[in-house]
Amino acid sequence: MQKNERSTACDGRGFVSRRGLLAGAALAGGSLFLGPAGAALGRVLSERSRPLLKIGLITDLHYAEKATAGSRHYRDSLRKIRPAVDHFNGVKADFAVELGDFVDEAPTLEKELDYVRKIEAEFSRFKGDRHYVLGNHCVSRLKKEEFLASCGQRKKSKRAYYSFDRGEFHFVVLDACFRADGVSYGRKNFKWTDTEIPPEERKWLAADLKKTGKPTIVFAHQRLDVGGNYGVRSAAKVREILEGSGRVLAVFQGHNHVNDHKVIGSVHYVTLAALIEGALSKGNNAWSVLEAHPEGVLKIDGFHQQSDYSLAKG
Repeated sequence: MQKNERSTACDGRGFVSRRGLLAGAALAGGSLFLGPAGAALGRVLSERSRPLLKIGLITDLHYAEKATAGSRHYRDSLRKIRPAVDHFNGVKADFAVELGDFVDEAPTLEKELDYVRKIEAEFSRFKGDRHYVLGNHCVSRLKKEEFLASCGQRKKSKRAYYSFDRGEFHFVVLDACFRADGVSYGRKNFKWTDTEIPPEERKWLAADLKKTGKPTIVFAHQRLDVGGNYGVRSAAKVREILEGSGRVLAVFQGHNHVNDHKVIGSVHYVTLAALIEGALSKGNNAWSVLEAHPEGVLKIDGFHQQSDYSLAKG
């Protein structure tokens, strides 16, 4: 299985080894290696503990039957997802999460549903539970309920945002596919830069985190750690809820198509690389396995263009 470059801290293309990321995170974030958090990380990793959970992660597949545009190889996503799913099955991942933009826009509603059916047929080869975060492209022509029904997500929740427990951890799936006025995306009624988690969902999130006593991991599509085009308008308010709960370890997100990591307050924000980027024929792909270890230690084992991360509880 091809890994990203691990022999040096950075291979010149921005792909960083686990050792390089650990050192870089220590310098940039501080909380990873200094004080109790750093001690916990070193102890857990040095003991080579078996993870409590393994979670397969992919994001931004943008599958579509259309010509390549720039670095986006739409058709290749149908073949790129296959080795990712095979890997998730091989490591016996407890569940898998698709972090949004499962498909790209089609010329018709029927064709867009066909895109979902084809890429879902590949993702459904995973021998475990699957979760889907709504991305803006998932609901370009489709309405939310149509997308969720076509990929089987309706069996888990009537809404696109919900939570669930697995083992010793609590998980939250967020939906930022709303306009600033609170209207849900669908039928091409939005601009991708106008993204919001509305007050009702924020209220639900605060109540949900208050109820759980477990360490929590959050999945989102649009970014909660930045402003501008890629960020959720109410990101600061959402971060306040996450940090204030004292439960949230990390947020995993997509949308921006880049590897990135920030620590804000006590919460890690990890943006994952997009599967769609680059031609498969040139070895391009991106997926990862998230390992949840004791003491709130999280490890991202990344493949191809996806970087590795090791994160200690803040």
